[in-house]
Amino acid sequence: MTTAKKTTAGRQGFKTGEAVVYPAHGVGRITAIEEQEVAGFKLELFVVSFEKDKMVLRVPTAKANSVGMRKLSEPDVVKKALDVLTGRARIKRTMWSRRAQEYEAKINSGDLLAVTEVVRDLYRSEAQPEQSYSERQLYEAALDRIVREISSVNKITETEALKLIEQSLAKSPRRAKAEAEGDADSEGDDIQEEAA
Repeated sequence: MTTAKKTTAGRQGFKTGEAVVYPAHGVGRITAIEEQEVAGFKLELFVVSFEKDKMVLRVPTAKANSVGMRKLSEPDVVKKALDVLTGRARIKRTMWSRRAQEYEAKINSGDLLAVTEVVRDLYRSEAQPEQSYSERQLYEAALDRIVREISSVNKITETEALKLIEQSLAKSPRRAKAEAEGDADSEGDDIQEEAA
């Protein structure tokens, strides 16, 4: 009797067929809840499938919250994320390696708003200088995460989600100014932001 109670409590409101966010991999779908015996202990596991990555992950139901697995964001959080994209990029004046670590930590946090900040900060319009390879990799990883989550929450295609994101990025005050001036003094913006 107590085992059955513990099992349902361990599922933490997740159910088969539900889309979830796993911090290190983004949006996946719970395809099953299965029991396995590991080292003599019975473990109940969520089977999470990441179709785009052709990957399946097994997460112990009791550990789902501690590893950061969560339900999809609410529509109001998605709206807030799109608003974050229209804001001014906040780029710290630290070494790239330190910033890259911070960006990676935000991407792997699984927090939609933190991942959105990475996209905002690393976005480059056509009028701006090229990104380095590592900047581009981080930008694309973050963009992929928010595209998948926004498309799942809003029940739209990933292409439509990407268009929403690009429209929000285009509204950024810095982007509009950079395109008007040909990005002449984006360095001055960074110093001003740091002081603010």
